[in-house]
Amino acid sequence: MKTQTAKLNYLKISPRKARLVADLIKGLPVNEAEAQLLILPNRASKPLLKLLRSAMANAKNNQQMDVNKLLVKDIRVDIGPRQKRWRTRARGSSSSITKQSSYISLVLEESEKEIPLKFKYVSKPKKTKKEKSAKEKAHKHEHEHEHEHDHGHEHLEKPEKAHGHEEKHREAKPKGFEAFKKFFRRKTI
Repeated sequence: MKTQTAKLNYLKISPRKARLVADLIKGLPVNEAEAQLLILPNRASKPLLKLLRSAMANAKNNQQMDVNKLLVKDIRVDIGPRQKRWRTRARGSSSSITKQSSYISLVLEESEKEIPLKFKYVSKPKKTKKEKSAKEKAHKHEHEHEHEHDHGHEHLEKPEKAHGHEEKHREAKPKGFEAFKKFFRRKTI
């Protein structure tokens, strides 16, 4: 059986967090594994998805393997080098902070029979600048036509709200850290 290995080194995520995601896709067909990684909210899912797609492309182009027959045979998350930092604490002491990294190795295997797909993932085509500008022009053109047709009829306008009140309300919303501080109030309102 043919296998394809892909490695990702020095990933700035702790191995424990990366293993949570890696264990979910072990043993799955690549199509399902890709779908799992797309849906997961974990930070480790994006680099793992990139690694999986890289391994799939290598298997297809370098070894002429059929992508529809590929399985995630094994995925290992090992400990990488740790960066040591220090944080000052009370009474002149300090505590250490270890920023961990991971080494990930992914092994894809080609099975004998084709795996039936449960679903098909279709990616959206990316829009180019020319397509965007053409759509904006068409939208403006439609908007102008609507105004031309409406000139014969009288418009009933809604009374305007006091703009000063809305502006005050907008300014009253806390931004950044102020919004975060509001969460930790000791007294209830």
